[in-house]
Amino acid sequence: MPYHHGNLRAELLARAESVVASEGVDALSLRSLARDIGVSHAAPGRHFPDRQALLDALAIEGFERLGGELSAAVGDGGSFEDRLTRTALAYVRFATGHPALLELMYARKHREPTDEVRAAADAWAGVLLTLLAESDAAIDDPERFGVILLAALHGIASLAAGESLPPAHAPDQLAVDAVQRLLRGSRVD
Repeated sequence: MPYHHGNLRAELLARAESVVASEGVDALSLRSLARDIGVSHAAPGRHFPDRQALLDALAIEGFERLGGELSAAVGDGGSFEDRLTRTALAYVRFATGHPALLELMYARKHREPTDEVRAAADAWAGVLLTLLAESDAAIDDPERFGVILLAALHGIASLAAGESLPPAHAPDQLAVDAVQRLLRGSRVD
């Protein structure tokens, strides 16, 4: 097998994400990734000691990308409601654009997440919690609001990815509606 001169780790992760998206997590193996990329079957072991380490790295990368997209959406312009709406839309768009990756990110099928996976998940969630804590909207319980909003957005994205939403209910509009309705019901007078 030829020696790989590029960034093998990044190439393995990109190919792994492609396999997960097209064939599912169960189809993923280090040996098949090595074959697909054209390196020896031992080469992936230099970066990932086992399949679970690869899955964890893929989940971490997914959380980091999601966090980056949410941070960009929050920005620093506009009202709190505008920023929250942009953040909700970014979540739904990421989730509907990468449904298999999102499922992997939240999967608990094989074992508890590692500290690294937890830290990556907490980092993106911190973007939302920071925004909620800075709220000028007088939300009575920002943390609970965040959990409820995430549950709504994740549900919207899951239904959209499974093509289970009625045609008249676009995911983006449902995300906007979720933010507006939750804000209305969560304000302290």
